[in-house]
Amino acid sequence: TLLDDAVKHIAETEGETIRLDALPLDDAKTFQLFSDGQTLGIFQFESSGMRDTLRKAKPDRFEDLISLNALYRPGPLRGGVVDDYIARRHGKVEIEYELPALEPILQDSYGVIAFQEQVMRIANQMAGLPMSDCDALRKAMGKKKPEILAQYKEMFLEGAKKLNVSAEIARSVFDLMAYFGGYGFNKSHSAAYGILCYQTAYLKANHPLEY
Repeated sequence: TLLDDAVKHIAETEGETIRLDALPLDDAKTFQLFSDGQTLGIFQFESSGMRDTLRKAKPDRFEDLISLNALYRPGPLRGGVVDDYIARRHGKVEIEYELPALEPILQDSYGVIAFQEQVMRIANQMAGLPMSDCDALRKAMGKKKPEILAQYKEMFLEGAKKLNVSAEIARSVFDLMAYFGGYGFNKSHSAAYGILCYQTAYLKANHPLEY
């Protein structure tokens, strides 16, 4: 309603027709607003802690908003995941991948496992698990059930061995998945939220009076 009212108000006062579904996702003013933490009144980004995180992270692309939306929750904050993400983003910590195959899966979140979909893709591509099992693994990690996780770890290690991945690397990656996956967020949900965040920020940055 707020977005709709603002767009109608802009049309009335400025004569400009804005299509929210066609906004450029690289607007400099909008990302400056996020980087400055000037996000009071912006969907999902207006808490004092989130504004402080934005000032540290300095997001400059839509993918950053998706990741920050997912990571700014109690689990990742307590686990230091957000600080790790920011340090990697700014090159203070080197981004290393256990296997080259992990880079296309994790590069958008700077090597941090932020999303449940990433856990599923790693299990599929690194251990050859069918997607139905990858989805079950995602659920088990979210619920943190040790006995079920142990079963899937066995499956993962066996699958990775068949694909010539060393046992040491397979164990390391699975433990990483279990740690981050316990906090993991659904990327599709975060992206949908990200669109609303961006639309509200775009209007505030470019049409502050009407917004």
